[in-house]
Amino acid sequence: MRAILLLLHLSGVIVWVGGMFFAHFCLRPVAASQLPPPQRLPLLAAVLGRFFVAVMVSIVAILASGFAIMGATGFGQAPIHWHVMSGIGLAMAAIFGIIYFRHFPRLKAGVVGQDWPAAGAAMNRIRILVATNLALGVLTIAVATLGAYFGR
Repeated sequence: MRAILLLLHLSGVIVWVGGMFFAHFCLRPVAASQLPPPQRLPLLAAVLGRFFVAVMVSIVAILASGFAIMGATGFGQAPIHWHVMSGIGLAMAAIFGIIYFRHFPRLKAGVVGQDWPAAGAAMNRIRILVATNLALGVLTIAVATLGAYFGR
């Protein structure tokens, strides 16, 4: 069972962190350099809409599997780096909530109303928060892989 939980956990991390890397460093810069706002912002809103569904599933998988593994080990017996990972993961989920429930609706509304400055401002806020979450995701991966070595 632990192997299945770990597979779910890592799959969620790969989708979420890998997707943020792709969106931030590959998709958005190319779209920004090649498409004007009336073409770029509807594209990004549609892509993010699909990606955010995958992120929600990933968050559920990551948190449920992570806490199941910690619970089976015993929260008090779990290594400190597992607790650090949990804290960062919860912060990332909260940041995603801000993106999804506050800024993404503004992006979609700006696109629907063809209010390109408003949509662009919302997209910029999403970009900054995604960059923050990407940095936290990379930090979490470092804690996951190196954390056990610091406790020795």
